[in-house]
Amino acid sequence: MDWKLGYGSLALGISLLASEPLSVELERVEVSQERYIAPTMQTYETVYTGSEVSQKGMELSGARAKSSVYEAAGILPGVQVESVENNGLGIEQSNVRIRGVKSSLGALSVEGIPNYGGNPIGPRDYLYDMENMESLSLYKGAIPGDIGTGVGSRGGAITLHPKWAKEKSGVEFSQGVGSHGYTRSYLRLDSGSLGGSGTRASGSFSYTDAEKWKGEGDLGGRKNGNITLVQPLGEKGSLKLWANHNDQDSHLYRGLSYAQASDLNANARLDYNDQKTGVAATDINYYDYNRGEYQNDDYLAVFDYALSDSLKLSFKPYYSNEDTQVYQGVTSGGGRVQKRTRDIERKGVIGELGGEFLGVKSLLGYHYEESDMNVYTQNYAITGQTLSYRGYGVLATTGATKIHSPYLKLSTQSGNWRYQAGMKYFRFEDSDSEGYVSSTTAPYGLNRASDLDREGKVHDLWVPTLGVAYDISESWQAYASYGKGFIRPYSYMPLMNTYQNNRAAFIAAGVSAKDLFDGYRIEKSDNFDLGIRYRGESFEVAPTLFYGRHQNLLTNISDDRVIVGGKPISYQQNIGKATSYGVELELNAFVSEDWTLFFNPTYTRMTYDEDLSYQGSVMGVKGKQVVDTPEWMFRAGAIYTYGAWELAPALRYLGNRYGDSTHSEKIDSHLLADVRLSYLRPKFYQGSSLKLSLEVNNLFDKKYISVINASDDARNGSATYYVGAPRSVMLSVALGF
Repeated sequence: MDWKLGYGSLALGISLLASEPLSVELERVEVSQERYIAPTMQTYETVYTGSEVSQKGMELSGARAKSSVYEAAGILPGVQVESVENNGLGIEQSNVRIRGVKSSLGALSVEGIPNYGGNPIGPRDYLYDMENMESLSLYKGAIPGDIGTGVGSRGGAITLHPKWAKEKSGVEFSQGVGSHGYTRSYLRLDSGSLGGSGTRASGSFSYTDAEKWKGEGDLGGRKNGNITLVQPLGEKGSLKLWANHNDQDSHLYRGLSYAQASDLNANARLDYNDQKTGVAATDINYYDYNRGEYQNDDYLAVFDYALSDSLKLSFKPYYSNEDTQVYQGVTSGGGRVQKRTRDIERKGVIGELGGEFLGVKSLLGYHYEESDMNVYTQNYAITGQTLSYRGYGVLATTGATKIHSPYLKLSTQSGNWRYQAGMKYFRFEDSDSEGYVSSTTAPYGLNRASDLDREGKVHDLWVPTLGVAYDISESWQAYASYGKGFIRPYSYMPLMNTYQNNRAAFIAAGVSAKDLFDGYRIEKSDNFDLGIRYRGESFEVAPTLFYGRHQNLLTNISDDRVIVGGKPISYQQNIGKATSYGVELELNAFVSEDWTLFFNPTYTRMTYDEDLSYQGSVMGVKGKQVVDTPEWMFRAGAIYTYGAWELAPALRYLGNRYGDSTHSEKIDSHLLADVRLSYLRPKFYQGSSLKLSLEVNNLFDKKYISVINASDDARNGSATYYVGAPRSVMLSVALGF
């Protein structure tokens, strides 16, 4: 695939195992080193507004990047990855922020087609084998309109570029083993072009498993299958088909309170109980009552056809289905187990018409999606050694929701100047919902509850983007961009839980669920980037200043109409405002043919503009750093090659953070060291290739808090903390034919 590097175009040459070698073609700056990160843009654009990570760049994050998109993107500045595991298997118990904004409020797409779900809202980053991707692109400020953003883009947008079926037949196989019972097997077969039709297909399968590094339980097995088919349609078009299946069962890790997190020597290995006691309040912490079953199937097609030399038609239909159940012990009712079910079906299409006329590149597109999200909870009493059904918790019927999103992009170049502009209209049509409650006696049937109803609403906004760049010289370029980020209303289940758990008080005050949802709006942000890039033979540097204004943030308010326990009740509404600014730096130094150094630091300030309230009391948060957002973080490392050997030591630093908005729960900074040693024989035996890799993560076995699970406006005592994984060792062998 073509890589956009600097301000010329580069087809990046990387040959991994049986991958086809790609040619290197530079318009201006001659550089021979492999690139791990490069500036990128979407088609029909002239200004680089994103960063792309190559397969080689993803390898720097080790085994954890093979099954987690966010871990694969973690090398980039501005990306804050917090994980409970070193192997990428900690489903939905990790946390990622991009420039201080949760990645769950952002977008993830394959070929521009969105992937997301509900409860929690946002992307499912664990669905793919990253060995099946050529690269990934991340846009943090101005998000190109032709990337399907799904629920929104306030937390940035990642798009994945699949490794489509190759023209030459081949086999790739790898096997990894490691600490805590880790094992991963991966196999990919490519048919190559078949006969005169040019048809080619690929199929891959992987199985990954590991034990939890503390407590009882497993993180898998994770089973993943992927199929691609490429059919050329003469000289003017092609049809590509892509299918992905992911199935994983996983036990959860137990979170810590702040008091426990403050004494890791005593609590680092505290986890769920491995035995039942028969006491409900204790058995909510039994490990097998805290687990998830996750299954996702995704299908897409890409039809491209050249109507003329200057006009191209693209058509991308897709279908996605999620079937997930998560069991967790909860304290309510003296202790019980709650099952959260996600039955989500999405289908849609993206159509585009693009071309170049009189020196202006233009793209006109339309994205339509219809989704059916059935998300609900069911309760189970702990009766001795068994679970007994006790009816539904939150249940509300919903119809199909719809997204309509036309967009237009224009770009051109004049002399050393490059310009682009885009406009996208986003319209989310939410459906009506009817509420039900379970009866309190067997068989726990459902009864209508009209006070739990809410009306369908339309949420829409215009999403502009602008970009300009100036080529100062063959090596230097200055650029600036603007883009609006957004996310449609979310967090429905917590609002419904608050209402249902305090239903009598709401009814007495004459407040319905509909009244609460009337305060939901689209979150939005205005994002500005200003930067400069230098690309030479000995080093590359790209500092970026960023600034953002965030509005309608989902934030707790106090409602004086509804009194519970003598205090006004609190719930979230879209009223918050925040300001962010900072600087990111991408720095690569090519010291010699054998040595490459990289240093990617980020400084971020993100603060609320006003104080908040909770249960009638003012929380003094104005001007304080948002929860779980360090001011400083960086990724740094070196790559040393000696013949067939490669040594890659790396550092990961995360600065001080807070688990609550008033800054009474401080989590200290941590610095982790990793190292990878690889041996590569491109010509091993009769055209095959061999690669051996040894990686050690958290080399010095540091105890630290990795994940802070809390809302941005979290009050004291509401956050949950998760310990980062200890030292782990993994060995893998890969063969290509």
